[in-house]
Amino acid sequence: MGKVSTRTPAPAWFRLDDLSAVGSVRRFATDLAVAVDFDEQKVNDFAIIVSELATNLVKHAQDGALLVRPVRGDETVGVEVISIDTAPGMADLAAMHVDGRSTVGTLGIGLGAVTRLADRSEGFSLPGRGSVLCAQLWHEPPPPKPWAEGLTRPLTGETVSGDAYAVRTVAGRRQVMVSDGLGHGPLAAAASQAALQLFHTAPDEPLPRLLERLHRGLSHTRGAAVALAEIDPDAHVVRVCGLGNIAASLVTGEQRRNLISMPGITGHGKANIRQFEHPIEDHSLLVMHSDGVTDKWTLHPYPGLPARSPLLIAATVLRDAGVRRDDACVLVARAHP
Repeated sequence: MGKVSTRTPAPAWFRLDDLSAVGSVRRFATDLAVAVDFDEQKVNDFAIIVSELATNLVKHAQDGALLVRPVRGDETVGVEVISIDTAPGMADLAAMHVDGRSTVGTLGIGLGAVTRLADRSEGFSLPGRGSVLCAQLWHEPPPPKPWAEGLTRPLTGETVSGDAYAVRTVAGRRQVMVSDGLGHGPLAAAASQAALQLFHTAPDEPLPRLLERLHRGLSHTRGAAVALAEIDPDAHVVRVCGLGNIAASLVTGEQRRNLISMPGITGHGKANIRQFEHPIEDHSLLVMHSDGVTDKWTLHPYPGLPARSPLLIAATVLRDAGVRRDDACVLVARAHP
């Protein structure tokens, strides 16, 4: 399955303002691929993928950024790069992955190389609204596509994010968590990492009891805003339980319903814990985010995006609604895979 070194680099964001940044991104990608125990060929392939996407952002994009991070399946590990920009976008993204196609008269081999070398790649682009491109390499075999995915971004100037998310399945019920450690930097990150550890090791129990466990367990930290959600496909409901300002919404077709979280700080003070239950449909999406993402996002301007992967949706929401003056986290989960 491969292994993750104890010295595996943490996820890192890179702003791509000029070509001098491409070398730094490539070196980080190489170190990450080595740390997850890839062979020499896969290390080189990932370095090429990241270099092509980084160069593409420098040459053609506006406000371009790359996230490079390790990823895990149940029985395997891998590496991933996510490219986000607000460039003019592409009307036919699939055509741009064919060698020889370019929007600016260049050879157009970059996106074609990404598709060939990656174990899994995808993208979403609209003219006038920018692009999101993702590529992954895995130890064999790649895991099934996940039902929930997310991403975090630290406050500008910080190297770690106080926001975090987690996903697990218990007795057929799919549970997710978003945590926003109070403040910023290492202490905020420590609070959220403590929440992740408690979430992943907790037994099968109702959400209110799980949140009580987190409330007790975070008492030694500065505390966090935490929201838990549980998708029960058999009962066709989603259950939500939270303390603090983590936003959660159900998106079903053109309808968006904002879900309730109780005020408070997980880990400190008296906890008023309540669970709320809402009906869901097979094509419903659950979108959760920290207050580093404004609540004014909508999926209406993006035809076809709700049917794409949770990661593409989350990255698009982060790009268009995330704020640079705060840590940010977005998680998207499907009611049915």
